[in-house]
Amino acid sequence: MTMPSDTVPDSERRGLIGALPTVLRPYASLMRVDRPIGTWLLFWPCAWGLALAGSAYEPWTILIWFLVGAFAMRSAGCVYNDIVDRDLDKQVARTRLRPLASGRVSARAAILLLAVLLLIGLVVWWRINFQAKVLALCTLPVIALYPFAKRFTWWPQVVLGLVFASGAAVGFAAANGLAIKDPSQYPGSSTAMWLLYAGSVAWVIGYDTLYAIQDIEDDALVGVKSSARRMGSRARAGIAMFYALALAGWGAAIWTIFPDWLALIPLLPAAIHLARQAWRADPTDGAGALALFRSNRWCGALVFAAMLVVGLSVRS
Repeated sequence: MTMPSDTVPDSERRGLIGALPTVLRPYASLMRVDRPIGTWLLFWPCAWGLALAGSAYEPWTILIWFLVGAFAMRSAGCVYNDIVDRDLDKQVARTRLRPLASGRVSARAAILLLAVLLLIGLVVWWRINFQAKVLALCTLPVIALYPFAKRFTWWPQVVLGLVFASGAAVGFAAANGLAIKDPSQYPGSSTAMWLLYAGSVAWVIGYDTLYAIQDIEDDALVGVKSSARRMGSRARAGIAMFYALALAGWGAAIWTIFPDWLALIPLLPAAIHLARQAWRADPTDGAGALALFRSNRWCGALVFAAMLVVGLSVRS
């Protein structure tokens, strides 16, 4: 069926989605295939956990599996979120053309797509060790809660943080099953894992507050809550605080593994990057906040480099 042109967003007429057959475009849009930033933000904490545990490079294929899992689960999360929010999305200018809100994809078809994506995630889950499996399963109730959180709390970003940061713990735990470097041999390894996770939660709250800035006006109109709305003009200071907490958590995790001030130096590039984000954050500039939010893919790479340096040093 050909849909009216005003129900099809420009993002489905160009780029990667525009190159797909017309019938597949709404489903690719539902999965946010044209916006890989979410996959990177879900993947990087997994890579940090592996790197800090000294197992990110051998066998390197575990990183590929985590990347596949991040893509599948992030896509599944987007589909699930759109199923839950399809009525709200119709009321918001930025989201009214989403496939479910515009009627280009039925709820039944979206549920089928969700099932396929979850099956892919299940394949990746099956390949990790028991401890990592348990930690991954613990996130499922929180994932189910997230789309509803913005209806009853000013801090849905905290709920998102608990989910998106979980890869730090899962990745660290998965290193136990690689027979390369047993993290249980590290002094305080369990503490390091949870400190890495806590820092990652704070990072997610910071960058998702940036993301929420672009929707402040629309969210107020439909009654949706967010940390950006709650902090208002103090959003810049709030983002800076959460980024500082993130760096403190990551630094404490490194110190637990390698108690030497020199081990903290590799975090400096990431610290500078996050300080720049906080300094440039403007609660009145949605487009600028979105650009800063997207730059966190590079922050993830910088933190990965830091964790890899420490992991390699401990292994040696």
